[in-house]
Amino acid sequence: MRRTITTALTGALALGLAGGAPLGARAADQAIQVSFPATMSAQPLDGRLLVLLSSDPSAEPREQIGFDLKTQMVFGQNVEGLTPGAKARVDAAAFGWPVRSLSAVKPGKYRLQVVLNRYDTFRRSDGSVVSLPPDQGEGQHWNTKPGNLYSEPVEVTIGPDGPATLEVSLDRKIPPIPRKADTPYVKHIRIKSELLSKFWGRPMYLGAHVLVPEGFDTHPQARYPLMVFHGHYPDDIGGFRTTPPDPDLKPDYSERFHLAGYNRIQQQEAYDFYRRWISKDFPRFLVVEIEHANPYYDDSYAVNSANLGPYGDAINKELIPEIERRFRGLGQGWARFTYGGSTGGWEAMATQVFYPDMYNGAFAACPDPITFRQYTVIDLYKDKNAYVLEGAHRSIERPGFRNYLGEVFATQRDINSYELALGDKGRSGEQYDIWQAVYGPQGPDGYPKPIYDKVTGVIDPAVAAYWREHYDLTHIVERDWKTLGPKLQGKLHIYVGRGDNYYLNNAVYLAQETLESLKDPPYGGEVAYGDKDEHCWNGDKTQPNAIGRLRYNTFYLPKILDRIAKTAPPGSDLTSWRY
Repeated sequence: MRRTITTALTGALALGLAGGAPLGARAADQAIQVSFPATMSAQPLDGRLLVLLSSDPSAEPREQIGFDLKTQMVFGQNVEGLTPGAKARVDAAAFGWPVRSLSAVKPGKYRLQVVLNRYDTFRRSDGSVVSLPPDQGEGQHWNTKPGNLYSEPVEVTIGPDGPATLEVSLDRKIPPIPRKADTPYVKHIRIKSELLSKFWGRPMYLGAHVLVPEGFDTHPQARYPLMVFHGHYPDDIGGFRTTPPDPDLKPDYSERFHLAGYNRIQQQEAYDFYRRWISKDFPRFLVVEIEHANPYYDDSYAVNSANLGPYGDAINKELIPEIERRFRGLGQGWARFTYGGSTGGWEAMATQVFYPDMYNGAFAACPDPITFRQYTVIDLYKDKNAYVLEGAHRSIERPGFRNYLGEVFATQRDINSYELALGDKGRSGEQYDIWQAVYGPQGPDGYPKPIYDKVTGVIDPAVAAYWREHYDLTHIVERDWKTLGPKLQGKLHIYVGRGDNYYLNNAVYLAQETLESLKDPPYGGEVAYGDKDEHCWNGDKTQPNAIGRLRYNTFYLPKILDRIAKTAPPGSDLTSWRY
């Protein structure tokens, strides 16, 4: 779809405007030549060149790219074997967002910046060879990934008054991210996964941040329940602070929640959690947040998959047992629970479904689509096109992102075009691409087989059928209820706002119908909705969404304790952790 630039064709990017370049170029003829010096890398590099143009001077262009109305422009193009000093030409053929091509950029002055998202070659055990961006401890973000090269922003003129060629040198490199140090309450663990290393053909690691209870060191005989808080890549335990809020913190404004001073509210909530955590008679348990970023995304969705490998088994059979060994977990299914929101909501439910005996309850808030009959607003099994609703004489673009009033700020086509500019073959590191990587089969080229064409939106029904049998959680629960029912009864709890920005409530409606139709035994769980709540409502009807989302680690605790009291086998340890 997008042509690959090689050193044999053009070369690399060298930043800094070319002096004496001819003027009077038409926008369609303008090009950007990019190179990097040997001081950045003595070896040839592969990756995705991202040319960024911005009319907003408030921040670097690399910090201004998204799929909403505020986004600035990005144009993406692959490079292979780019050698130091060689020049890669980026021109009108590069795929752009929100402007499709450099040739369509309105004439004027812009700030130009270029980033090279570097790829490595992976030779996987299944024989496939793929070129992907390895995570470097940043959670799979191209604009902050250590080792990525970039240029300083410079002002340029696009259009007839500008030079025919703009030259840019990638003379900056994003530095490494230091690992977090342990504290009395927050510990960090990192293990080499033998399962993942075998699949990927190189050493692969899993990590976790563990919040240990008050009295962990002074009660060496205590064993603890385990609460796995799933979500996006965590740089540490979130929402936990042992000091009062910073009195000098300048209040910010949350556009998401229309709330002034939200940063102060977050610090206060984190400190309040700490005070509850150490309070007398508070239940003692382990909270775990997992690091499982991979070459496709900031986490793996905690399941085994054809494109990412056996992350489900690696987490549940390698990492969790090691955490329980090191931090004295009870190590029994009745004493493990999982919860999370959005991606973490899907993961919580999937973990419970695919490892039904290992956990005693899942609390899935605002989960990613738990049935693909409503893949946000798309029925992957019946619809022919993911981008448009077709009528007899007209078509309508499908929405992708809204507010609770129903105002649409991005369509399905918009979000997928944004991803395609960042990377082809599912390599954007963004949402729809990771769904495709997790849920889909491998294609003949070793990359995820597309569920639909990224340009046209045409759905592949064969891929949709694969998704259904392997990862449609609602379908799987219904299909396998005869064997799953006795293991899942009373364990599935789902919460979502009816105003979810990504339409994730649609799938929950259908899932609820299915769950409530199950018999012998009845599913025995809970589904609840927030009236006008946006993404990501977690079931707390007593607080606004802005506050409830900060209380995951305590909000489900009464339900968890009730579940333990009712289901723990006779003779189970219900006391050593209640000091």
